[in-house]
Amino acid sequence: MRRWVQPFFLFASLLLAFVGVALFAGGLLAELLSSRSQSPEGLSPAIQWALTGLCLAIVMMTVWFVVVGWMLARQSRALGSGYGDAYRLIEAFRFREAIPLLERSIREGKETAEVLMLLTSAYAYTGQLGKAQATADRAVRLFPDDAAAYTTLANGYRMQAMYDEAARALLQATELDPDQPVIWAELGFAYHFAGNREKAVEAFKRAAQQPMPAMYGVRVYYHLAQAYQTSGEAEQAARSAARMMSARDGLTAWKSNLNALEGTAYGQALRYEIAAVEQALVEADAANLG
Repeated sequence: MRRWVQPFFLFASLLLAFVGVALFAGGLLAELLSSRSQSPEGLSPAIQWALTGLCLAIVMMTVWFVVVGWMLARQSRALGSGYGDAYRLIEAFRFREAIPLLERSIREGKETAEVLMLLTSAYAYTGQLGKAQATADRAVRLFPDDAAAYTTLANGYRMQAMYDEAARALLQATELDPDQPVIWAELGFAYHFAGNREKAVEAFKRAAQQPMPAMYGVRVYYHLAQAYQTSGEAEQAARSAARMMSARDGLTAWKSNLNALEGTAYGQALRYEIAAVEQALVEADAANLG
């Protein structure tokens, strides 16, 4: 099934369910406000509309649950029985608990780029850098045409503070998926940590051409604001600073990640950058108040 079909069915079913609820509520309200003093024989048109809306809402919610259930079952078949639980554990930074589930998915024959990416991250965050690198290398060997495989490889390099190697892997990912702003943002971060400011700014500008999640936007626009300010482009600097402020909530995700990176060179570098972004936000707030 095409990628857009599933979201379309979910959105359409929820929209029609909302329409059904609105018809139900509107029909009941119309019946209550009716000035008739005597009930007609049978159901009034308002009640008929209300019942129709109720039936529509029930049917559409049933469709929604069926589609969601089918998608989860399909995901389990494609990615292995432990993938969903492992994903939630990694989101909660419980990496050691996620590793056995991901390894089980691989034993079940579900060695996808997504599973290998999560396993690489889990190994890296638990200090098993050798296993992380081996898993990332395997992802590229198995999926040489998948941008996610090179993102996985870059994650392994980044955790070892091998930023030039991470940048090369991400550059390959951009060639495979040039319209993905998150990959361009990650490439910019890698160049930034590698000390290649010029290429970092180029990557950030490419990332900014499309909407991106707030956690990436807040850092990307911080770097762009700094770059434009340095080059004397005041209008572009102000615009980037405004976008940085609008994405400021995204900084929370990076801050919550710092404890898991404690003791690593990458974690220390990220901590300094986040502190700089926070200071820039404070200064921007003060400027607005002034």
